[in-house]
Amino acid sequence: MQKNIFGKRSEIIAMNFLKKKGYKILETNYKNSIGEIDIIAKDNDYIVFVEVKGRMSKKFGDPVEAVDYKKQFKIRNVATMYLKQKHLLDTNCRFDVISVLGDSEEEIRHIENAF
Repeated sequence: MQKNIFGKRSEIIAMNFLKKKGYKILETNYKNSIGEIDIIAKDNDYIVFVEVKGRMSKKFGDPVEAVDYKKQFKIRNVATMYLKQKHLLDTNCRFDVISVLGDSEEEIRHIENAF
């Protein structure tokens, strides 16, 4: 499967997973001048910024390992700009990571407050 098609499929799996958990999806593939956030959702009183990482196998490591400090820093900056634009700076927020291994919902892992 092509990389970009697999990435989109992983994001759809993650979005459906979050919906089943009761999250309200606010944005997908939110972009600004700094970068992109895969999913922005609402979980009770929290705005949740979700990075989705999918891999077909663990041959090159766990998908979560790809969310390194540099990626976390960028996501935080994108999120700050989002909160400013939406006038939500006083809102509770957190950063989650969802890893999708393979091409199904059976191999999904949700890490809340990942960073």
